[in-house]
Amino acid sequence: MADPAEHRPAEEEEEAAAAGEDEDTGAQVAPIVKLEEVAVTTGEEDEDVLLDMKAKLYRFDKEGNQWKERGTGTVKLLKHKETAKVRLVMRQAKTLKICANHLVVATTKMQEHAGSDKSCVWHALDFADGELKEEMFAIRFGSVENCKKFKDIVEEIAEQQGKTEEKENEEASTAADLVQKLTVTEASKEETAEKEEAPASDDKKDAKD
Repeated sequence: MADPAEHRPAEEEEEAAAAGEDEDTGAQVAPIVKLEEVAVTTGEEDEDVLLDMKAKLYRFDKEGNQWKERGTGTVKLLKHKETAKVRLVMRQAKTLKICANHLVVATTKMQEHAGSDKSCVWHALDFADGELKEEMFAIRFGSVENCKKFKDIVEEIAEQQGKTEEKENEEASTAADLVQKLTVTEASKEETAEKEEAPASDDKKDAKD
């Protein structure tokens, strides 16, 4: 008589095999490749964040005479800890690709865009593409409040940069005047010394005669 175990359904054999595969043997398998943590630098380590907001950025295409979207992401105003210069940086949300990167200078002026109180327009020498280019940007925020806050802070920074430039120019002018006065004084001293030496030479000559 045949053994009933020989005629077990195929499903039961598969379940038994699966149970054997899932059985924990207690063995530990070491990973083939060990991944080490890598420090990622963004270039923003020496800067303080003055503003951090979500927005959509556009760039005006002069050749096509139309606005083109540069990306949706986070716009930041970053102040350098040593130089105190402030730059505007914006990265796309998913790729983190830089779509705007330029200094906020004394001539930076924000203007309302096409009558929209959620958008503003400005010109800048931008470095997002790896070279300085004159660009016209438009930025749109999710609320009127965010747009106003962005505009007010940028204009405040531009005004402060203007005062800093004036102070630096005054200091440079003062230093130049001081150098010029010192130069004139030194020249006068040399001229006086030459005049004093001249009679002495004539006296020696008379004595020999």
